Amino acid sequence: MVTYASRITSLPPYLFAEVDRAKQQKIREGVDVVDLGVGDPDTPTPDYVIESLCKAVRKPETHQYPSYSGSNVFRDAAAQWCAERFGVKLDPATEVITLIGSKEGIAHIPLAFVNPGDYTLCPNPAYPVYGIGTTLADGTPYDMPLRAENGFKPDLSAIPKEIVKKAKMLFVNYPNNPTAAIADKQYYREVVDFGRDNGIVVVSDNAYSEIAYDGYRAPSLLEIPGAMECAVEFHSLSKTSNMTGWRIGFVAGNRDIVAGLGKVKMNVDSGAFLAVQLAGIEALNRSKEFLPGLNRMYQARRDALCAGLKAMGLDVTPPKATFYVWAPVPAKYTSIEYAKYLLDSAGVVGTPGVGFGKYGEGYIRFSLTSPIERIRIAVERMRHL
Repeated sequence: MVTYASRITSLPPYLFAEVDRAKQQKIREGVDVVDLGVGDPDTPTPDYVIESLCKAVRKPETHQYPSYSGSNVFRDAAAQWCAERFGVKLDPATEVITLIGSKEGIAHIPLAFVNPGDYTLCPNPAYPVYGIGTTLADGTPYDMPLRAENGFKPDLSAIPKEIVKKAKMLFVNYPNNPTAAIADKQYYREVVDFGRDNGIVVVSDNAYSEIAYDGYRAPSLLEIPGAMECAVEFHSLSKTSNMTGWRIGFVAGNRDIVAGLGKVKMNVDSGAFLAVQLAGIEALNRSKEFLPGLNRMYQARRDALCAGLKAMGLDVTPPKATFYVWAPVPAKYTSIEYAKYLLDSAGVVGTPGVGFGKYGEGYIRFSLTSPIERIRIAVERMRHL
């Protein structure tokens, strides 16, 4: 009999796998399912990125082991992008590392800093990998509630002092998944001060910084004076260049924190495929021409979905960023019950808020990664329930 390690058996079922299983069962039953669940862009990677990959992959030198920390040219491009986008100056040789998607880096970074008995401070509801990475490092996630009355931002002053003393890492994620909340530089000032005052590594997950509407532009935590003393920020090309399957991103910030993650990567992976890194450079360099059209598309979808949800009586605030809509469920349902009701009665997939953590109860997350025609079909079906 095979016995799994306790760090594996203690993990919750991976949320998106559970949602996908329920969806696939409905499809097998012949239901025309509209999937507003997992946030996976439905439109293609830009042609210029694909062409760059095709050119690079024909070069034999790209087929060898890459550097675990990333090619110099990709890190240079990432640093240049951060300088142009946020005004943040980075040394690409010491303050940037290429990642096999930001998920990989987020899952691995606790291994560099967290010992058994240490805490990480994790938002709740949240992207599950913050807590999962902590558990795999034999640490203990401490839930910081994200509540509507606080703009879905954790109240750092409410964390017990005994937890703060044992905490090694703080995760923040704005624009936020799943709530689509945003944070301003004033809040980031609080985060940086908290990290510096308490000797805590601050990890900013900024994967949705470029998916924004109504003139909004997300800041970087690294713009805050003092952030480079205690923080790193993760960026991904998955959402902003429709490259989810390509697995390419980077982390930037404090050189000692970056080096700690680098030590983990040196021992557990062999780096991102060089041809993908070269295509990633093209994606970074030409993002300004790609993003306006992408955001117009998502904004039209957002408006169609939010109008439909409001017509159903749901109190929805149209998000200024991300491609998610975080909607309160009717009072008579739990989030799981409501998600099941929508799937069974309307063939519409949404993700129950409790799947992102206990403080997500009472909400459901809809993704905008389906064509607007399909969103309108979903709205029409739900309106008649």
